[in-house]
Amino acid sequence: MSRRVIFATGNEGKMREIRMILDNPDLQVLSMKEAGIDADIVEDGSTFEENALIKARAVAESACEGDIVLADDSGLEIDYLGGEPGIYSARYMGEDTSYRIKNANLISRLDGVPKEERTARFVCAIAAVIPGEERQELVVRGTIEGYIGWEEKGSNGFGYDPIFYVDEYGCSTAELDSETKNRISHRGNALRMMKERLDGIL
Repeated sequence: MSRRVIFATGNEGKMREIRMILDNPDLQVLSMKEAGIDADIVEDGSTFEENALIKARAVAESACEGDIVLADDSGLEIDYLGGEPGIYSARYMGEDTSYRIKNANLISRLDGVPKEERTARFVCAIAAVIPGEERQELVVRGTIEGYIGWEEKGSNGFGYDPIFYVDEYGCSTAELDSETKNRISHRGNALRMMKERLDGIL
């Protein structure tokens, strides 16, 4: 019988990536919605790791006995802007503001800034709450380095992907095919680390 893993997100784009990377016949990977969980989570941590743990613990309270809960907190850090938008990436300029507007704003704030000063990274922290005789909590961090481009490009991604460029491929992460993106992305790196940790426990 497969073990249920509940990932604390309702983002379908994110769930597609998660299922591709965590691909394991012994794990049934569900979103919060699919698991019937509706938790009101206040992310008031000061780091990606703290926020991921807050989310995982909150969802674990509503999960069925035996369910493993994973949660991530991810975002974009732009060095020239002092690490902005950072942990506020999803809430930058308001949660209901479209990413087209957010991306345009970030590009305008870097107007005239040369490429070597446009360095940035995507960060993803993933936390796990694993039930058992002694409940375990794990946290891992994955990153990908790049720079902020001068325009949005690509449609194979979401969020800040169209403005985040990777030198090695000479394009934005929204222009990469899914297989390449999952191989090099911050979430892909963090998920593989978490998968390795889980495989050693389960």
